[in-house]
Amino acid sequence: MNNSCLQFRGIEMIALLFLVISSSGSSYHGNSQMAISQDGEHLAVACTDAGTVCGIALKTMERVWETPVGKRPESVAFLCNMQTVAVTVYDEDAVVLINSKTGEIKSRIPVQDEPYGCVASADGTRLYVTHDYPGTISEIDTRSHKIIRSVHGGLRNRGIALAPDEKRLYVTEFHSGDLVAIDLVKFSAVDRWHGHSMDNLARQVVLHPKRPKAYTSHIRSRVNVIDGGGSIFPHLSVHDLIPATKEKRTKSFGMDTYNGVYVVTNPWEADISPDGKRIYTLYSGTDDMNVSDLVDDDYREIRLVGSPVRVGHNPRAVRVSPDSKTVFVYDTMDFQVRRLDASTMKVTGTVKVSRPGKSDAWIRGKTLFSTARPPMSSRLWVACSSCHPDGQPDGKVWFNPEGLRKTPSLAGLAHTHPLHFSADRDETQDFEFTIRSRLMQGSGLIPGKLQAKVPFKPTELEIKTSGKSQDLDALAVYTNSFSFTLSPHAQDGKLSDSAIRGKALFEEASVGCATCHSGPYFSDSTLEKPYKLHDVGTGTDDQTEKMGPRYDTPTLLGLYRTAPYLHHGGAATLMDVLTTANKADKHGKTSHLSKHQLQDIVEYLKALPFELPPLKTSNTVKYVEPVR
Repeated sequence: MNNSCLQFRGIEMIALLFLVISSSGSSYHGNSQMAISQDGEHLAVACTDAGTVCGIALKTMERVWETPVGKRPESVAFLCNMQTVAVTVYDEDAVVLINSKTGEIKSRIPVQDEPYGCVASADGTRLYVTHDYPGTISEIDTRSHKIIRSVHGGLRNRGIALAPDEKRLYVTEFHSGDLVAIDLVKFSAVDRWHGHSMDNLARQVVLHPKRPKAYTSHIRSRVNVIDGGGSIFPHLSVHDLIPATKEKRTKSFGMDTYNGVYVVTNPWEADISPDGKRIYTLYSGTDDMNVSDLVDDDYREIRLVGSPVRVGHNPRAVRVSPDSKTVFVYDTMDFQVRRLDASTMKVTGTVKVSRPGKSDAWIRGKTLFSTARPPMSSRLWVACSSCHPDGQPDGKVWFNPEGLRKTPSLAGLAHTHPLHFSADRDETQDFEFTIRSRLMQGSGLIPGKLQAKVPFKPTELEIKTSGKSQDLDALAVYTNSFSFTLSPHAQDGKLSDSAIRGKALFEEASVGCATCHSGPYFSDSTLEKPYKLHDVGTGTDDQTEKMGPRYDTPTLLGLYRTAPYLHHGGAATLMDVLTTANKADKHGKTSHLSKHQLQDIVEYLKALPFELPPLKTSNTVKYVEPVR
């Protein structure tokens, strides 16, 4: 028998293994904010903004319990017949186990930083959790409530699914879109499926129940195009889970042209019917869902069924019932779950879940921030959340008209105005110019015309945009609402010996870091004019730069998780910021420091914040969410 026949027979055996094991009822679903019990009678929903988990009886579509679990629950999973729901609590570094009948909390398990996705073994005795930062996977014994193993799985791990034979986990990297295989015997990364270099924001993965295939929903960010019709593209990647060959193992389908001339935006997650016949993909930016047949030909892979189904505002979770006859969608900004007949896509019921304890302005602001529909965008391609998902950066450096700019985190924005590295905006409402720009091509939120933008000039500083539109002010309230969590590099808020030494060097006048990175937000940004801009020696690095070489001082809080660094993303690591990107000693005087001293400063920077900054300072803007 020749090698090609052996290879074919091997692929045949893997496919057969998927078919045999999946028929036993083993879970293949990936992470989601919703989970359905094995008997199909109950649904659990992680209400991220409300900090709760809701239990729903599916026969009556009634909410039977609602349990507060902490700040930002992200993923839920049923633990087989143990009458338990597990939930990851992202901002509080915990996994909470809840009685699925009563909603009573059974246990709260401390875990590593930023737990995101979770899936359970078929018998419910093991729970596997991804950690966005530092990029690890934890295995939890759900009987002893203890972490028994942990492994590094890549960078910014979010999506996770368990193979039907329970021999492998499949994990997605949020920023790269790569798929990583974790061998559960060795508990190590053993394989990787690379996507396109511009793939981005892959928060979930789901496996075919009967064939060796994995599916990831993500976007493709064309960083060299700043245009609403060519920057952000929705994609569905299909990965062949077979032994490595010379052939391409990943096929990616553009989901914009998939629907003809109708554009869908920000693919969030997908689910596959248990019979393996259909895949349902959600688009949080245009409030749509595609229904597709799964084609067993290793070529076409998917075939559109009808037109996109319109669902509610900002849909973020989809689950198919065990009998494949019903589809459930979580409309997060309507605070409801809808039930649809899988054969007709008609709504057969809805149920309300937790509404966040936020102001109406915050809720309206998030709805606008998340949508690519008018008036935010006329062409449906781009939403604010396409580059700033939940206020976090997309990890990309964009070829903006003014020059290279990395996408910043929005955390602390309310206290660090003016905005942009070039300090060309003094109000969050000035993003009205972005809405009306080539990037989003929206009609805007302020009635009438705006003063014409002069290229590479701070036109936004010349007019007042706040107070002219309730919607624009609401968008500002939401955009200003992002805060920080404590750094995992400062255990219990305490600095390591190295970080303590680094703090002393950071504050030393001869080094000069604290001269500009001052105050509780480690920034000398102020709304008092003239603005404090600084030439740190990087303004001539980029030949396309139009507004440098002096820049606003960004906050250093949360720096450990926002690489790459500097306005142009030219420093891959914090050590690079202090060395290769600071040869002229303009960004603090560091050339005289030893390697050990430089590493001490890096350890200090990674530990920020080791205590939370105040919610109000002399530089805090007016349009913020009230403290509750």
